[in-house]
Amino acid sequence: MELIFATHNNNKVKEVAQILPSYLSMKSLTDIGFFDEIEETGKTFEENALLKAKTIFEKTGKNIFADDSGLVIDALNGAPGVYSARYAGTGKDEDNIAKALKELDGKTNRKAYFISIFCLILNGKEYFFEGRIDGTISTEILGENGFGYDPIFIPDGFSKSFAQMSAEEKNAISHRAKAVEKLNNFLINLNKN
Repeated sequence: MELIFATHNNNKVKEVAQILPSYLSMKSLTDIGFFDEIEETGKTFEENALLKAKTIFEKTGKNIFADDSGLVIDALNGAPGVYSARYAGTGKDEDNIAKALKELDGKTNRKAYFISIFCLILNGKEYFFEGRIDGTISTEILGENGFGYDPIFIPDGFSKSFAQMSAEEKNAISHRAKAVEKLNNFLINLNKN
C-alpha cells in the first residue's frame, strides 16, 4: 500500500517512517513534487490536519495522511498551540523556543503537552488519530537532538528533554509516535479484513 504523507519536513518523515510497518510505501510532498503552499487556517489541530490531507487528496486522488502537531503550554493559555511552527513569526525553531522561554520567565507553572493529530484519507473516507504526551518546559535549552521545541520539553517521568534522547527513546513515547501507532493499528486491522 502506498500512502502520501502531506509534509516537506524531513524530520517528521524520518520519525514516522521508523514507526510505520514495512509493507507501507510512504512518499512525502517533496517526493511527489507538490510545492504549493497549503494555508493552515484552521482553529484546531484537527482542522489543520484535515485541511492539509484534503488539499492533497483533491489534487492527487491518492491515499494520504497529514498531521498537525504543536506544543500547548498551560501558563500561556494554550499558546503556542496551532501556531507552534510560526510562533515567533520567523519560521525558525530557535526563535520559537526563545519566545516561549521569555514568556514563561518568572512563571512557576511550567506544565505543557505536545499533541499530534493525524488525518488519514483512505479511499475517500476520513479518519483521525490523536497522540499526546504531558510534560514540563525547562528553564533553558537542553540537548542537541530532535527539532521544534524538543530542547525545552521534558516528558513526565523523565529527567531529560526530548532533545537529550536518542531517536529510538523519543519515538517510543512521543505524541507523534502515539498517533502513528494508532494509525498503524488501524491499517493492520484493515489489512486483516
